[in-house]
Amino acid sequence: MSPLRLLPLGGLGEVGMNCLALEQRGEVLLVDCGVTFDDRGLGVDVVHPDFSALDGKRMVGLFLTHGHEDHIGGIPYLLRRFDVPVYGPRYALGLVRERAAEHEILDHARLHEVAPRERVQVGSFAIEPVRVTHSIADATSLAIRTDAGLVVHTGDFKFDAAPPDGEAFDVARFEELGREGVRLLLSDSTNIDARGPTGGEQGVGDALDAVVAGAEQAVVVGIFASNVHRLRMLGDVARRHGRKILMLGRSVRTHAHVARSTRYLDWPSDLVWPVDRAGELPRRAVLGIATGTQGEETAALGRLGRGEHPSFDLAAGDVVVLSSRVIPGNEAAVMRVMADLLRRGVELRTWWSDRAVHVSGHAHRDEQRRMLELVRPRAFVPVHGTLHHLTRHAKLAREVGVADTCVLENGDVAELSGEGPVRKVGRAHAGRVHVYAARPLPANVLAERAALAAHGAAHVVVALDAQGRL
Repeated sequence: MSPLRLLPLGGLGEVGMNCLALEQRGEVLLVDCGVTFDDRGLGVDVVHPDFSALDGKRMVGLFLTHGHEDHIGGIPYLLRRFDVPVYGPRYALGLVRERAAEHEILDHARLHEVAPRERVQVGSFAIEPVRVTHSIADATSLAIRTDAGLVVHTGDFKFDAAPPDGEAFDVARFEELGREGVRLLLSDSTNIDARGPTGGEQGVGDALDAVVAGAEQAVVVGIFASNVHRLRMLGDVARRHGRKILMLGRSVRTHAHVARSTRYLDWPSDLVWPVDRAGELPRRAVLGIATGTQGEETAALGRLGRGEHPSFDLAAGDVVVLSSRVIPGNEAAVMRVMADLLRRGVELRTWWSDRAVHVSGHAHRDEQRRMLELVRPRAFVPVHGTLHHLTRHAKLAREVGVADTCVLENGDVAELSGEGPVRKVGRAHAGRVHVYAARPLPANVLAERAALAAHGAAHVVVALDAQGRL
């Protein structure tokens, strides 16, 4: 039997841009293909993995765990380079269709929906999605049967005992896989430093309901637009309190559209009010859902704070809730938006002032321990996190009794056989491609922009006579 090779192209040694290649018998299976963002102000839209390490290899499929941008955003760029089928849950594929249409590649994209507990053969790999809970609908882990044994990739997960959509974490299936014998576990490391329970989405819904119930004027809730659970709960809140929903931001509209088309959102047609007619509503009848919780300058919350939104103005006495956490690195931008909102005279509710308005979608340390104990793997490789997160998660696995651990970063090549430990065997190229207007930006252009940003530019005007002399 062929050994299994692992090559992370993104997501290991960083948060975001998740993309992992599994190779056996000369065939490559990709798990997820996401993007990240460049915060240097150099005119970069997104950053996706460099796929050059896959050139010349036989790509049998891309399998998705769920539909967050850091797991699916790189797919249009991958499909321009490789003709590879894409498998995944219904909601994730709905979002992929939207992206593929925007990039004008939908006609040749081969998309295959796979339901939890449905096993599919992709080349020499047999893959079974397993239901987990996360901050997006239709999230799954993957049980992958390889020549080296059973591999479980958790994707992003948390243990939510009462998810709003009723799609419960399939604990029983993980226990069955553990009894069958898991050769390798790959598990989400994002919240390895967080102690205590993660908290459930329903508690957030209750907190937002209480905020709206006590508000005399307009309420605007900032969320990660992909959190369909919160969209669903805010729709229920609006109906209970006689309010209409204003969708403030393109990504909110996109996710609401996909969620309705995939039957994850059952908003009645009269619940959503046209944003360009917002002025016709009494302020106490407005429940806005806005993008921009990470301080993005052009997103809805930023424009509302500056009084520049084309369709809706905040007024003194309105309530704004940031139902989100701040992704590390975005603190300064978020504080600027919060200051702008406070200058408008609004009542501002955040995770810092009211912990109940947000919970993470990623397992805290105790839940990561529970996953290890459920699956009981022979070997462990932590995924999704900086080197600090990965190293801490590997240490937790050893505390639980998994002695065979291996910490990888992007570009590290690891090998796993039926016997023996998982081990690093080399390096491969794992770079980053910076994109503007759907086109890659050459490295020399980025270097010139960085130099101009750091050192400025000098413009010299020289007067010449008709003969070209000074």
